Formats: sequence, structure tokens, C-alpha cells
Amino acid sequence: MDNEIPSSQTLPAESPSPKPNSLQPDFRTVPPILILSAHFKGSEEHEFEETLRRHGASLTSDVSKAKVFIGKVGTKRRAEFELRCRKVRVEEIVEKNGGPSPAKGDGPPRKRRRVEGISGIPITLHNVSTTEEEPDEETVDEDETEDESPSAKQTTPLTSPAKYEKRTAISRPIFDNQTKDDVIWVIKLDWVNDCVAEGRLLPVGEHLVYKGKALDRPTSPKPARKSIESIFHHPTPKITPVSRTALATRPDTSQNILERARADVSRNQSTSNHRSYRPSGHGGSRRFGGRTFSSTAQQAGQASSQLAHLLQQTTSEYEGSDSEIPDPPAWVKMGIKYACQRFTPANGPNEDFIEQLKQIRKARVLIDDNVGVRAYSTSIAAIAAYPYKIIHPREIFRLAGCENKIASLWVEWKNTGKIQAVEDFENDESMKILRLFYEIWGVGAKTARQFYYQNHWTELDDIIEFGWNDLDRVQQIGVKYYDEFLKLIPRAEVEQIAAIVREHAVRVRDERISVTLVGGYRRGKAASGDVDMIVSHPDLEATADMVKDIVESLEEAEWITHTLTMSLHSTHRGQATLPFRTTKASGAGFDTLDKALVVWQDPNWSSREANLKENPNAKNPNIHRRVDIIVSPWRTVGCAVMGWSGGTTFQRDLRRYAKHVKGWKFDSSGIRSRSTGEVVQLEGPVGVDGTPEDAERKVFEGLGLEYIPPDQRVTN
Repeated sequence: MDNEIPSSQTLPAESPSPKPNSLQPDFRTVPPILILSAHFKGSEEHEFEETLRRHGASLTSDVSKAKVFIGKVGTKRRAEFELRCRKVRVEEIVEKNGGPSPAKGDGPPRKRRRVEGISGIPITLHNVSTTEEEPDEETVDEDETEDESPSAKQTTPLTSPAKYEKRTAISRPIFDNQTKDDVIWVIKLDWVNDCVAEGRLLPVGEHLVYKGKALDRPTSPKPARKSIESIFHHPTPKITPVSRTALATRPDTSQNILERARADVSRNQSTSNHRSYRPSGHGGSRRFGGRTFSSTAQQAGQASSQLAHLLQQTTSEYEGSDSEIPDPPAWVKMGIKYACQRFTPANGPNEDFIEQLKQIRKARVLIDDNVGVRAYSTSIAAIAAYPYKIIHPREIFRLAGCENKIASLWVEWKNTGKIQAVEDFENDESMKILRLFYEIWGVGAKTARQFYYQNHWTELDDIIEFGWNDLDRVQQIGVKYYDEFLKLIPRAEVEQIAAIVREHAVRVRDERISVTLVGGYRRGKAASGDVDMIVSHPDLEATADMVKDIVESLEEAEWITHTLTMSLHSTHRGQATLPFRTTKASGAGFDTLDKALVVWQDPNWSSREANLKENPNAKNPNIHRRVDIIVSPWRTVGCAVMGWSGGTTFQRDLRRYAKHVKGWKFDSSGIRSRSTGEVVQLEGPVGVDGTPEDAERKVFEGLGLEYIPPDQRVTN
């Protein structure tokens, strides 16, 4: 691949302290250097940077000032990519003889004579060679680099310092800084190795990967791309007014949005209600080097005076008395904090404000702030369940997980009609790229950050061109059908797909098959991102290996174009409820139940036969869809349907409720006691006598929960 690192490119080895009178290269004459960070591992980049600084190099992270780009770059194509992703438009400088520029030729390198360096530092006789040497793996002819003067190509050994001084007096510098053109050099880091080893500056020679004239550069300095880890482990605490919170903090506009988010996290140093569920030793305290971070809302002793100041800045529209605020619903009065204990409809009265909070939560996802994501999810779910249009910040303070931070955001939104943090998030170029990658099927936030911050990719074409072979199969399909997968699936089409799956399930088993659509469809969405369904059968033996048989039947009928994941963990463990203490290898999480993740396409299209007759390679024009087929044994089908029907926060709180209130572990494969590890058979030894929906009601009853219809589990 083009972005592979040639094995010859290594970092400067740590050498022992130089001996007295040993020579050292002087990089002070080299134009500003920008280090290309791609492919560095661990502390390699830092060590390389220290090597350059130790020898006087002028380093910069400002693309508008850099002249020399040095890194693990082995090909001209990779060099062009590195410049392009930094918004530097260049035109290659071709040598006067018309030959190819360095690192451009595809043929084997010719032998070259050893090229001696140009430096103001005297060199000793043993550093000069008069013999020919075999070329390196990647090299160029001497005459292809205009940085070398004719005198540099001579092979006559120097016999005295006087002759050397005379020669250097008429030599051209390695980098010609006098030209009117904005010239850029992209050089392998091996050049630095050689210079350090020789104790002097050497011509770039075969280490020159690309030389070009800059036609356009970024006009303003671009913030250096810091890793998420460096941002979160080197905070710069900053005191801001109470109205500036979360990603809604608004320091000077030049500050990067990621740094602002990090600064906010560092300010939140106590435990708040909406984060109190985090077990000790988990989550934020471990992520942030042992420190505990939480919302400013917990600073109760200071909140009252700060809030009073905040409310003085609000409009008169919501400065009324408490009598104007509606009486809170029962779950608010009772202090209920679990989303599985309250009704949450879609499109509630505060949906417009919730959409703003969702954007901030998405930013938290992309910057890897898992604690912040959970906190915002809790707040969003509480506001979504609140049945009245919020008219005063005091209403927010009554809701679980909604304190000073959320109230401040609401005041900003109420006063201005927007939240500045959301505006920043939507307009930030880095965030746009991360969102692009995050929307690829099979790519999570961590991988999206890797694509951008480590690989410096900025568009889908970069993934295809430079990283296709490094993607797993799911990600390759996600890129291939990127635009199609973003198109939502109407309810009628979801029902059609489920009917076809049931038809084939009946073929491989019998008429007693049940198929229950879950996910967003069951919650009442007009259109879904994918199709999720629970397939079951009253006989335990019938559901073993069922998913494999169904998929094979659908593939034969050409309804499935790709089977990306086939999990049979449930079958392999005898379709038993997941053990209380388990590992991923035992089938935890994604593989709790037998499951197939497939790409679906209707094989029928108009004039198919005619098209195939004229062109046997004619492609099916129908859109590709994502479909998940999950198989559950009948005795726990209620847990499966319940576990796949609620919004994310509903499902999370269902597990928390089962743990903290009942002392159980809830899972889509069933329930176990945390004290004994025994299975809790809420649906009976062999399951209910009824439908999967009846089984789900039995689970609600067994958990001591009021039954909540699927369309009231929309916790966003």
C-alpha cells in the first residue's frame, strides 16, 4: 500500500554521549520544519522532535510557514496526500533534464556514486569514500536533484582542510531559500538519521520524496492536531460564568472546540446526581488518571448565588412566580430516576430544546467523553418524559440529572434562539470530518478519530485510496454503500422485509415461527435506519442454529447480498441465559443471542430478465438495506423483545434498575440473580402460553415495573 512505511525508515537511535571533539550537524540553516506525524508510535515523534531541536532545527506546526516536511513518507503519492490533507496546493518541480523527480520512478534504481555533503563543519578523511556503493532500496540518480551542486558530485577525496574550505565557499546551499517561489520539500526522516551519523548536513539526495512549488496554503494558522488523550490529560482549567457550561462554554473563538470541551470537563470536579450511578473505580475516575470529574451542577453551596445572577440576565417571559409553573408529574415528586419507570413519548413539548442537547451529546461522543455522553443522555431522557413545555429554569432543576448545566443551556437557548456550542459543533471542520466517518456502518467514534487524527484522512476517498485493505469487511461494506445506508427505511418496507424473513423461517422450520419487529419501528418511528427483528419458536430445539438456516435460505433466494456477521454463541452454550460472570468469548454484549447482520436487497426489478439477457452483468438498481435477524429461545423471548425495543437510555436504566433494585442481572437472553447466579424464570420454565408481547408483559410484572408500551420508551 502507498501509506506503508518502508522498512528502511527508522527513528534516530539513541547514541551514547558524544565524545570530545565529535561532530554534530547544524540544522539552523534548514528552513522551518514540520514533522509529519503519521505512522509514529508511542514516544517516537517526541524523540525525533527532540533530536531536531538538539541540533538547532527550527520546528513549526504552522502549515503556512513550513518549508520542509519530514516524516515516515516513502512515496511521492503519500507526500502529495500529506500536503493535500493540510490544504496545501502544490505543483511538482520537474528537473530541467525532464527526468522524473525523486521517488517518482517505478523502475529499479540505478547505481549511484556516493554523494558527499556540504557543510561549514570540517570533515575528516575517514568520512569520505571514493568507491561506488550499491543503491538503497529507494534511491534516485545524482543528477535528478538540483539541490546538489556539481562540486558535490565529485569523488576526489579531500586531502586537507584548506581544500575543503575552498570547496565549501563556492558550494550552493542544500536548501535554496533565495528563490522567489514558495518551494516545499518532503523528505524521509532517514535523512536526519544520516546527518546525525555523519555529524554534518548532507544533501537530501535519495531521501527527497517530493519537491514542489506551493500554489496555495492555509491563510491562517491551523491548530495543531492533538490526540484526544493529550487534550484530556493536560487540562487548562478556566473559570467561566455559570451561563457558560458544557460545550456551551464560549472562550475566544480561536480556541479549538475540543480544548473547550476538555476545559469544561476539568472544571466539573464533584459528583452530580446524573452521574451518581457510575460505579466506583469505573468510568471517569479511571479515564482521567484517577481524578474524579463531574458537573458544576453539584456545587450546591455556590449554585444558589450563581443561579440568582443567571436569572437576572433572563427575559421577563419566564421571571414569574412558582405559581405559574405547572405541578410536576408524579415521577418527579417521587424522585424516580430510572427511565424504565416513566412514560416517554416521541415528539414531546420540549423536542426543539432536546435536539440542541442531542448535538452536544454527539460532540461528546466524538471527543470520547463517555461520562459526558451518559450524563447528557440522562438529562435528555428526563426532559423528554416531562409532559409540559418548560417556561422557567426552576422546572429543569426538578428533573433527574438536570441541574445547573442544563438550566444554563436552556436559558441561553431561550434568550438567543440557539446555543453557541451547537453552532460551533456544526461549523467546526474537524467535527464535520469526524461525523462523516462516524456515520460509516461499522465505524465507531474511536475508529473515526483514528482515521482523522492518526491517518489524517479527511474524506471517504482517502479511506478507499490509502486504507481500504486495513478495513474489516463490515467497514468496507459501510463505505461501499455509505449513501444508501443513510437513507431511512419506511415502515411499509420494514414490514415487507419481516414478512419475507418469516416466510423463509417457516420453510426451514414450520408455521409456529414468530417474528417480532423491534427497534425504532416498534417505538413508532415513521422510518428506521435498519431493520431489527426477533425470531423465535415454541420448541427449544427449533431455535438452535435457526439463524444460519434462515440466512442460507435467503441467500439462495438472493435477498441477502452480504452476510457480515453470523453469531451462534447462544446455540453453542445450549441456548441458556448468559452466565452472571462471563467474557466476550462466552457471548456477552453483541453476541448474547444468535444473530446475523446482513445486507438486504430486493432481487426483483422491472425488466430484469430483459436487462440480464442484453447484459449478463447488469446490476440490480434496488437500494441496499441493513437488517439484523436475532433468534431467541421461546422461554426467554420476552426478555429479548424487551431488550431490543426501548431507546438507549431506557435499556441502560432497565439494567441499572434490575441491578440496584432487584439484585438481578438483566440481559436479552434472560435474567440471573447476582447473589446466587441462578436463572430467574419470570416467563416460566418453557415460556409463556401466548405471544412474544405477552411474554414481555410478564417480564415487566416480574421486575415490579408498570408495563410501558413501546411507543412510550422513546428516551432519545
